[in-house]
Amino acid sequence: MLNRRHLRIKVLQILYAFFQSEEENILKAEKELLSAVERMYDMYLFMILTLPELKRAGLNRMEEHKKKMRPSEEDLNPNMKFVQNVLVDAIEGSNELTKLCESRKVNWLGAESQEIFRKLYLSILESEVYFEHINNDAVGLEEDMQFALQLFKSEIANSELIQYFFEEKSIYWADDLDLCCSMAMKTMKTWTSGKSFEVMPLYKENDDEKEFIVNLLRKTIQMNEENESLITELTQNWELDRIAKMDIILLKMGLTELQTCSSIPTKVTLNEYIEISKFYSTPKSNLFINGVLDKAIIQLTKDKKIVKIGRGLIS
Repeated sequence: MLNRRHLRIKVLQILYAFFQSEEENILKAEKELLSAVERMYDMYLFMILTLPELKRAGLNRMEEHKKKMRPSEEDLNPNMKFVQNVLVDAIEGSNELTKLCESRKVNWLGAESQEIFRKLYLSILESEVYFEHINNDAVGLEEDMQFALQLFKSEIANSELIQYFFEEKSIYWADDLDLCCSMAMKTMKTWTSGKSFEVMPLYKENDDEKEFIVNLLRKTIQMNEENESLITELTQNWELDRIAKMDIILLKMGLTELQTCSSIPTKVTLNEYIEISKFYSTPKSNLFINGVLDKAIIQLTKDKKIVKIGRGLIS
């Protein structure tokens, strides 16, 4: 489920908090990092559960309208196309998803959450995607899949109500929402009619992603003084305390990765920290990061501190 760039961002966030704090507890930082990644997986599960919750909100509203003093024909015989979507039914009926969410205590239970979906459902009733789906004559798997995915992308992923919910839960979750929505969409797209709905694992089997982030965090902290000395040397025309703190941490991470991750190509490391800086630092940080890391690669290669193992990993 996870990609390396987002994992680096998680490490960046924890390191920023670590270096801002006077407490130098590496084990605590590691625990916070792994917890942040776990919370990201919970968000992914939360997002998958949004469609069944909207179905529930729709059914509740239909029942309420049937109980009116003078219900209309539409109240008594509502259009069921929205609440009989085959993809939503598959998600709702997934034993794997149910057990996983129960074990991780991921759910939309409670009055506050139910109010979110009541409001979201009312908003969706006014949307163009809903209007087109309800009023066309198309039925079947393809129509249901297309509608559910379009609804998720245009109305759910961009919902301010959903965004606010996650912002209240964790300050880090705001940065994770796009990725988690993308992964939820990918999961839904891969479902095949007649098969159980399956979710992605947090870490791929036989993958080293967990080891990668823990080592990157730990080594960046352990090599802090060494990296600061090199940064000072490579930025002679700059005073270290005048460089953006985020840039300093990104440089420290980049220098650490170059020297300790033998299976990651040098160009990949360089490009990743340039790209991350575009979103997490100042407008000109990417040029600064590029320039310093370029110099660092030359220096570290000369000192034989960059050792890459594997075909095509030398550069």
